[in-house]
Amino acid sequence: MRLAYIDPGTGSMLFTILLGAITTLYFFAQKFYVKLKFRMSGGKAEKASLEKLPYVIFSDGKQYWSVFKPICDEFEKRKIRISYWTASPDDPALKEQYEYVDRQFIGEGNRAFSKLNMMNAGICLATTPGLDVLQWKRSRNVDWYIHTLHAAGTSAAGDRMFSLDYYDAVLLTGEFQIDEIRELEQKRNLPKKELRVLGCTYMDTMWERLKSTPPAVHEGLTVLLAPSWGSSGILSRYGSKMIDALVQTGFRIIIRPHPQSFRSEKELMDELQAKYPDSDKLRWNRDPDNFEVLHEADIMISDFSSVIFDYTLIFNKPVIYAENTFVKDPYDAAWLDEEMWKFRVLPSIGLPLKEEDFPRMKEVIEAAVSSDKLASGREKAKAEAWAHIGESARLTADYMIEVQERIQKERESAPEAAWKVKTA
Repeated sequence: MRLAYIDPGTGSMLFTILLGAITTLYFFAQKFYVKLKFRMSGGKAEKASLEKLPYVIFSDGKQYWSVFKPICDEFEKRKIRISYWTASPDDPALKEQYEYVDRQFIGEGNRAFSKLNMMNAGICLATTPGLDVLQWKRSRNVDWYIHTLHAAGTSAAGDRMFSLDYYDAVLLTGEFQIDEIRELEQKRNLPKKELRVLGCTYMDTMWERLKSTPPAVHEGLTVLLAPSWGSSGILSRYGSKMIDALVQTGFRIIIRPHPQSFRSEKELMDELQAKYPDSDKLRWNRDPDNFEVLHEADIMISDFSSVIFDYTLIFNKPVIYAENTFVKDPYDAAWLDEEMWKFRVLPSIGLPLKEEDFPRMKEVIEAAVSSDKLASGREKAKAEAWAHIGESARLTADYMIEVQERIQKERESAPEAAWKVKTA
């Protein structure tokens, strides 16, 4: 007996179609139930049959708890109820002790998308790109979708194609991101989203931790190799050549690949870890929390990974960026006329590294560590990319409450009309 084969892409498309049909049927049944209940009550029952959650945060991975925890803490402090939905069964949020923050594991993968597509909420806040592009569809019962960026150096156009197009609002870390989003909206003939520069909760938390952490003490320099993943990443491009050059410097080396590398580039990771096992001069790091390793390192070598900005802006340390060709085609950046901010700013916060520089790796590292010019560049980049330091959680909660109040006023003034909150 021969079994039919369905390739992953087709399977994903079929699931999207099926999920759309199920979601449509769900809303039809819900509408029918509301009308039936209204008639049976003699016209006295309210039309909203299901409880509407005022605020929902959705996290597609436990790694984003550091982004959302400060916001949850803010709502808890204000004694305002909020729901936190996570697609990770081991999300740290599930172990927190809150009175006003309801935390739920809503399933992984397609199960989570099914729940999201039928969400009944006023405000939904997420870091997840691609709303209304693939499996995650806008629910008819959600009034306002907000995307929050989770890294100061992340360009608003740095995600995959159409990543932010169908959100109602985007919370930014710096003013430079506004122009990028507006350019995409203009070129794609999209309605203007509401844009607010409110800072970065994740970086604020790291900053607070750093202020109470003693300086790292060790002999000699410690170099952190922290690349992105994929064919453009420096481990994929240079592999052993890069690591050999680092080992020959005599410095202590920490290699921290992107977590996705251990899934998408497993063969390469296995090969490199076998060739360069942990020793007193070299070790591999896979800690879920990167604070300690960033704090320990004296300098970072990376490529186009956004961890560069976590490191250099929070810890005020130099970086070396390996020269590479970033393929923009799958990204929103491909639509922009100007190069993304994070690539424009790299020369002011770090030194470039070409393959022909590998034999003089030690010299390049020492030059970066001692450069006053790079120190000035870091301060300038910090001012541009990280607004409202220490205030982001408060400002984000303020904004969510502000939008909810606007929605309620709009409903009260036109209860029977099809309404939509106007963007600024």
